[in-house]
Amino acid sequence: MREKKIVKDYTKQKMLVFGVLVGMVILIALFAPYLTSYDPYEQDLGNALLPPGKEHLLGTDRYGRDMLSRVMVGAQSTIFSALLLVVVITVMGSMIGIICGYHGGKLDVFLMRLSDIFLAFPGMVFAIAVASVMSGGIFNAVVALACISWPKYARITRSQVMAIKNMPYIEAAKLSGSGTLKIIRKHILPNIAGAIVVTAVLDIGTMIMEIAGLSFLGLGATPPTAEWGSMMSNGRSMLQTSPWVILAPGTAIFLTVMIFNLAGDTMRDILDPRQRKG
Repeated sequence: MREKKIVKDYTKQKMLVFGVLVGMVILIALFAPYLTSYDPYEQDLGNALLPPGKEHLLGTDRYGRDMLSRVMVGAQSTIFSALLLVVVITVMGSMIGIICGYHGGKLDVFLMRLSDIFLAFPGMVFAIAVASVMSGGIFNAVVALACISWPKYARITRSQVMAIKNMPYIEAAKLSGSGTLKIIRKHILPNIAGAIVVTAVLDIGTMIMEIAGLSFLGLGATPPTAEWGSMMSNGRSMLQTSPWVILAPGTAIFLTVMIFNLAGDTMRDILDPRQRKG
């Protein structure tokens, strides 16, 4: 019992630490324009490609723009686009999964076969194709990734709903006269929310990388917008001569994805201790 309590307390402490880190990342992204010392879009060719130093902590790019300012402002485009994408696919996929799992029938068969079609395609390849057709842009990148990301949530939610829809308390709610919407809102959603939330938090890091990936390929944010993937793409030709131009946004992606993934893993340990490793 004491060992279980120690593990539980340690997990909660980890969640607190990672929760604070996640909050700090979001706050930095939110208030980035007010925290930067330089205009991230102002060009100063006289200071082009300066290495990291006291005046420019992360150096400057080929146009003399301060890299630290661009990384901080770029967090808005990358992180908030990923958060918007996760919210959209979570809501859309969960609604489809609840409808399919609770009602079943021909609609369930049709929507699940449709999700099979999307899952059959390599996700990033399909997103690249959709983004190309839509002519790029950060919004179109989010739409492209949403098109191929919702089936996972639909599948998870459907399986969770099917596992509990015939439980005694659901049957009792039906006999008491509760309607479908009330049953879903009061009895089904609270019991499946944990799995959905954990999946969503773990997906934030993945979506950050995929949005950055599309921008790196020129199918996401367009210059001069500060966005981590686009910044890496613009600096890839200078990796050997001015490595800080690509390492600064690359490190930002690495650290942000790591923080969100560790927060998601810890949240999973808290909400579903049976999946705790070790």
